[in-house]
Amino acid sequence: MAGPQQKAFCVLEFAKTNSVVMVQCSFRRRFGINPPCPKNIRRWFRQFQESVCLCKGKSPGRPRVSEEQVARIRAAFERSPRKSTNRASRELAIPQSTVWRVLTVRLHLKPYRLQLVQALTNDDKGQRMEFCDSMLEMMEDETFISRLIFIEHETDSPKVNVKVYGPFFFEGNTVTGQTYLDMLQNWLFISLQADSHDFIFQQNGAPPHWHLMVRAFLYEKVPQRWTGRKGAKDLALCAWPARSPEYSWYSFLLEVESTSRP
Repeated sequence: MAGPQQKAFCVLEFAKTNSVVMVQCSFRRRFGINPPCPKNIRRWFRQFQESVCLCKGKSPGRPRVSEEQVARIRAAFERSPRKSTNRASRELAIPQSTVWRVLTVRLHLKPYRLQLVQALTNDDKGQRMEFCDSMLEMMEDETFISRLIFIEHETDSPKVNVKVYGPFFFEGNTVTGQTYLDMLQNWLFISLQADSHDFIFQQNGAPPHWHLMVRAFLYEKVPQRWTGRKGAKDLALCAWPARSPEYSWYSFLLEVESTSRP
């Protein structure tokens, strides 16, 4: 591809000789390479005559979507928010890619996809009732509730975990299994053991709580005195039922009370 200097040379030579053959001969002697084709030489010369410039013109790109089309697309989805972009494209006679681009770029909308992340199975109710019965049995010990230490992990927040001991502020944007373990080893358990050696540690089902290193630490430090999403029966006090929406002892007990009423 010819550079700006080579294009300018061809234009000047063609202006002097008005012959593409002579331009090609001069080009070969000057640059030592094959010359451009006659079509390009004439095109560059016309471009220079019309614009006094040999710069490559910018592509016009996609035509801008009119405000009328944007309004039509907005109205279509206000009437039927669950409508697909393919259906809207057919109804409005507007390309599907244009409909999608207007929704995301001009209207700043995002597609909504329904996800059942806590769908209960047929066995879940029985498991939850069994768990509640176990908790009621444990609460026959009057000291049971007072010995509970609970950690609440709040998601979509500045990563602040509120605890009975604390609060504790994690550095960084994400709480990982390693940072959670560091907190347990270097802060929380030191404080807990300084106050009492007979406590029950409760945590919910957040991914950092279920890290292999975290579970190994709890198995060693508080066997039969901790609970989480799931644990080995011989080492953990009990396991939360799968897909459980609550992480509170009292929520389970209230559930038992409500289901046992006539």
